[in-house]
Amino acid sequence: MGGVEVPEFGEPITNLTVPIGRDATFKCIVVNLGNYRVGWVKADTKAIQAIHEHVITHNHRVSVSHADHSTWYLHIKNVQEEDRGQYMCQINTDPMKSQMGYLDVVIPPDFIPEETSGDTMVPEGGIARVSCRARGIPPPRVMWKREDGQDIVVRDSTGAKIKVHTYQGEVLNLTKISRSEMGTYLCIAGNGVPPTVSKRIHISVHFHPVIQVPNQLVGAPLGTDVTLECYVESSPKSINYWVKDPGELIIPSEHHEMTVRQKSMFEAEMSMTIKNIRREDLGSYICVAKNSLGDVESKIRLYEIPGNNRHIFNYPDERTTSDEEYGTEIYDEDFENKVDEKSNRVPDRANKWYANEEYYAMTMSADYWIMNTLFTSIFCETRPSPTKHTQRHE
Repeated sequence: MGGVEVPEFGEPITNLTVPIGRDATFKCIVVNLGNYRVGWVKADTKAIQAIHEHVITHNHRVSVSHADHSTWYLHIKNVQEEDRGQYMCQINTDPMKSQMGYLDVVIPPDFIPEETSGDTMVPEGGIARVSCRARGIPPPRVMWKREDGQDIVVRDSTGAKIKVHTYQGEVLNLTKISRSEMGTYLCIAGNGVPPTVSKRIHISVHFHPVIQVPNQLVGAPLGTDVTLECYVESSPKSINYWVKDPGELIIPSEHHEMTVRQKSMFEAEMSMTIKNIRREDLGSYICVAKNSLGDVESKIRLYEIPGNNRHIFNYPDERTTSDEEYGTEIYDEDFENKVDEKSNRVPDRANKWYANEEYYAMTMSADYWIMNTLFTSIFCETRPSPTKHTQRHE
């Protein structure tokens, strides 16, 4: 070659993988370029991008630069899908020398709106079918998980239940769905190109209200506070209220304090506190839950439990009675020994006790009766009996 050095490529061009919207730069290293020139061509379209320091293409996103005439760069800003392909770095020797690098444009995942489900409603025992279709380059993979971290219940080909933490696939089928499977499901699509995308799909399971009552019989002393409780399951959420049997709607007040605490999407705890119980508060109370699918009610009976304090009943002061108050003569049992005298005995009292078929402990002192009741009140009716006077009959 007459001692003239021929240009050579110093190293191969590196292939590029660039997400759409990012910038791409090819580097071409040439040794001993001399007076030769470097050009860039898009090989698949044979469109000249640049020659030496001049841009030929009309694509305003393309530019060139170099360093010391040995390192030459092709810059593509805001890469688009049409930029994908082979790019050739040429040296205008005779014959021409060239080497190529490939630009791969990748696209992060995105959901196809018309092929992706929205929030879904299904009756309990039915089938919920939700889908997520995603696009991107490379094609994304779709998986499902529950937002609350619970397992997903699916059925295999034999109908057997399987619990999985994540489910792979664009379509999720939940057959014979139960209320516990109600909730928000996350559809997640990824293809290795950030960012990964997700969509929230809420599955509502509708069913008739159900009420559970922990205590159907509640007792409390008069003058105290008592709380009645009902646990409600319903979807959609029910309207909850209290009724005093036989049908009197109870309005919240200082005497009746009502709360409804939502425990989950379909569980609620309704309670009513009756302050300073009066005798007229005793009886049956009904908790009612209603939604668009129906209504249900349950009854709680409130009864009185006597307080723990002992009740002391004192007799009136005893005094001596006279004949004028109690009449004339009463025969003694012994007719042979009749004595002509007046008596100052305290009259006997005929005591009659009543109780409602319960057991009681009763003690008597000289001045009062003490009654300890176990459950209900005892009533004592006391009335004087005629005084016994004896006279001697001649």
